[in-house]
Amino acid sequence: MSIVKLNNRGVRSASAFGSITGLGSMVFIKKLTASSSATLSFVDGTSDVVLDNTYKEYLFTFNNMHPATDNTFFNVNFSIDSGSNYNVAKTTTFFFAYHKEDDGAAALAYEGDQDLAQGTGFQRLGVSVANDNDSGVSGYLHLFNPSSTTFVKHFISSVNNFSGGDYCDTNHIAGYANSTSAVDAVQFKMESGNTDAGDICLYGIN
Repeated sequence: MSIVKLNNRGVRSASAFGSITGLGSMVFIKKLTASSSATLSFVDGTSDVVLDNTYKEYLFTFNNMHPATDNTFFNVNFSIDSGSNYNVAKTTTFFFAYHKEDDGAAALAYEGDQDLAQGTGFQRLGVSVANDNDSGVSGYLHLFNPSSTTFVKHFISSVNNFSGGDYCDTNHIAGYANSTSAVDAVQFKMESGNTDAGDICLYGIN
């Protein structure tokens, strides 16, 4: 029997089970850089954005999204009409962990105030984000099979943000856009004020 050998680079040999093929890879599609931006929108077919049946999974990464307004929220919504409206009904869950810099408070909890039940508004990802010079939101959002006209559109997001009061907040959000129409645009924005710095990258997953 062949032994599966592991090292810090993963599986080196798997002959007992046959070769491993078809592993996914990330394909860079588009980067948007915020500069006093009200919204950051990825619309299929515009400005080299691909958000169609080319890939069955898409990944958005958030790098130091810095708000102009203190104690605001970093949000996402979806469109089925090429960005004319960002108002797809969503049902979501939201739980978080926080820890204060001075070790004065910490918790892990479900946050019912941040979830949606068939809500068409923007879903909150980063919560009470501070606008100190060194503050912001970083993380990712996975969107699955957005071009499907059979299934709802599942998404999973995890972000970490520096919030007002010197808290480290880690938020875990998941849900589905409850439409069998293809999602062809995704928009990110701060709930109040602009995003004055940071970038969002879009990747397709083979």
